[in-house]
Parts: sequence; structure tokens; C-alpha cells
Amino acid sequence: MHADHSGRREAREEGEKARALLAKSRAASAAAGGEPILEVRDLVKHYPLTQGILIKKQIGAVKAVDGVSFDLAAGETLGIVGESGCGKSTVAKMLVHLEQPTAGAIRYKGEDITKLSGRALKAVRRNIQMVFQDPYTSLNPRMTVGDIIGEPYEIHPEVAPKGDRRRKVQDLLDVVGLNPEYINRYPHQFSGGQRQRIGIARGLALNPEIIVADEPVSALDVSVQAQVVNLLDRLQAEFRLSYVFIAHDLSIVRHISDRVGVMYLGRIVEIGSDEQIYDHPTHPYTQALLSAVPVPDPTAREHRERIILHGDVPSPANPPSGCRFRTRCWKAQERCELEVPLLAVPAVFRLADTPAGHDSACHFAEEKQVVPPEGLLETPGETAADDGAPGGADGRGETSDGDDEASDGDDEASDGEGGASDGEGGAAPSGSTRAG
Repeated sequence: MHADHSGRREAREEGEKARALLAKSRAASAAAGGEPILEVRDLVKHYPLTQGILIKKQIGAVKAVDGVSFDLAAGETLGIVGESGCGKSTVAKMLVHLEQPTAGAIRYKGEDITKLSGRALKAVRRNIQMVFQDPYTSLNPRMTVGDIIGEPYEIHPEVAPKGDRRRKVQDLLDVVGLNPEYINRYPHQFSGGQRQRIGIARGLALNPEIIVADEPVSALDVSVQAQVVNLLDRLQAEFRLSYVFIAHDLSIVRHISDRVGVMYLGRIVEIGSDEQIYDHPTHPYTQALLSAVPVPDPTAREHRERIILHGDVPSPANPPSGCRFRTRCWKAQERCELEVPLLAVPAVFRLADTPAGHDSACHFAEEKQVVPPEGLLETPGETAADDGAPGGADGRGETSDGDDEASDGDDEASDGEGGASDGEGGAAPSGSTRAG
């Protein structure tokens, strides 16, 4: 028991150090100002629906992404949340040019990368890397860790000469908290958290400026999630990275993000700072999401208003006219059916100096405190992993099943060697559970 409390205390101290370093880095970035490093404007991705075998005829389209716009500043983390099928991962793939947009622009340092190809696109891809959701299927099981992390150097040989690549790979393993001597091991010889660290090391290999993280912790055990999030915080401060962080888990998104965008059915319905979105939500969908977050403290749970949405999510192949959320919204009126709401500061808040004055795509936006005040939540020192259930955007809490199946270092290779320590250790701090 004493060792368990000691481990938790060390984990919190490690997380506090990472956040302090990150806060200093973000303050420097804010002072520097300047143009956004990434600008996304009216991004659209439609997948055609066809009919026929010999002669195919398009009869419609799946509107996976339908007009998404946002900016990303240097050193900033933009979190994107929303239920499954809302288009988050499609946006991520378009940012790294794995999917070609149907329309819209993605400007990296002022240059529209959707129009690039060949060497010009290759140069941009070096600066925008991606960390995938599944830490096992995103790694080639027939390649060693050294080959996986070193593969970017084969594509961009100017980054590391051949004789220097092994040392660089070992340095990257050390940076992400893995033993450099594991360079010749295969992905199946590592646990889930360690495999995700390998994916992060591969993303760092080319010294990028932007990392798009597509649900990087959703496949991991709750305690391991906290370790990976602490690692991402530390790496952002050390390497001056900008993140687009996509996740279902609202508490983790708040912990790591400077700003948060909420997506519904292919569009961003609300965007603002983490305080504005979590403490002063104005869009009904955001309020419903926050009300679904499990609250571990019984006292706070009594003060939480639960919003139950009725009906199913409409098909992206045939979205509703006007406001796409109107079919499930308790505020819907005739105007919502006829007029598409703009993503802008609601008129009622434009002249007021209030945190509720942020962009929200709702004709009848109003502030509603869904999550109980922070004073009603758990006392400092309690963690998401201790209580076992950070909230998910789909309303389901992720709980540890007690088997520790993803606990790093426990399912190492059968050769009897000890597993690598995951370094960051421990659960997310109490601040990460303010939304549940």
C-alpha cells in the first residue's frame, strides 16, 4: 500500500513538472504572436455514393466533413471532440494529405498544401506528422522498432546520414521513455502503452512542427493514458510542437488542450478555450456532451444536470436542412430548419465581456453550466485513474477492468527480461477530471 501511494505521488509530481514546462512554452508562444502556423478554411470531404456495376452512376454523397474552419498557432494544442462518425478522423487525414479534400483550403505557413504534389508536398509532410489511434496496427509487425522509427530517414535522407541513423533512433527511444537497447525488438514484444510511445517516436523522427494525434490514447488502459498524455505534454514543451489532438475523452482533451472544437455531423458547432467550452458552453450539443461525463464525486453528481438526447444521429448521406442538430435539439424552432447557423459569437454575447462570448453555431445560444463548479469535485490528489472513469464523448465512461492488460512492462517478451519503465508514470492530475 505504501509503495502504491508513493507511485501515485511520483506520478503527480511528474505530471506537474511536465505541465509547468508546457505552461512556460505556451506563454512564450503567446508572447511571440504572429500568424497561425496552420489555417483550415471551409474544408469539405464528400465520398460519392454510386449505383450500377458496368455503368456507375453517382446517386449521392456521404458528407463526412462539410465546411470545417479553424486556426492553429505555434506551440498550441487544439482539441477536437465529438461522437463517432462526426468527421474528426477524416479531418486528421486531410491535414496530413492522406485524403484529398473535395473543397476548401489547408494553409501551412500561408501555403495551400491541398494544391501541392511531388517534392513540394514531400517537404511539407516532413513538418506535419501523425500519431495513429491503434498502436499495434499502425506498426508493421515484420519490422523491428529500429526499422520502424528509422524508416522516415529513408524517405528524407537529408535529415540523418546513414551512419548516424542508429544513434538517432536510440535517442528517440530514450526521449519517449523506452530502453534504447530495445531497438531490435518487434512490436508484439511491447505492451500497448509502449507501442504508442514507438508511434510517437516515429512521428518525432523528422523534427516536425505539427503533430496530428488521432485518438492516441483511446486504445489504452486508463493509467497508461495518463502516462502518454504526460509524455505528449513534455515533448511539446521540449520540441515546441503544435498539436491537433482528437479524442472522445472530454477530461483528457481539457487536460492537454489550449482550445477545443466540438464537431457534430461534419461541422464544428462550437470552438473556444478549454475554460469557455467546459465552464461556459453555449451550444446545446456541447451541453449534452458535458452532461454525459461521469462524475465520480457523489456530492457533485447531485448538482449535475443530465441532458438526454432523443433520436438517432442523422445519416451524413442525408443530413437535415438548416441546423444539423435540430432533429435532436430541445430548442429547435422553424428558423433552425430553414437557416444554417453561422459559427460566430452569438449576438447576445457580442457586447458583453464574458467567457460565453465565443464562436457557437446556434440561433438560440445561451450559457448553461452543466458541469458542477470545481469546488464540488474531488479533492486535489485524487486522479482519474484512481477513480477509474474519465468521461467519454459518447457518454460511456472508460473503466479499468482490474486486469491491467495494457500496463506497460507487464507483457514483455517471454525471454524473461524486465520491461522498460514507462517513465512518465501515473494517472492524470485532478485537473484532468474537471469535466468528469
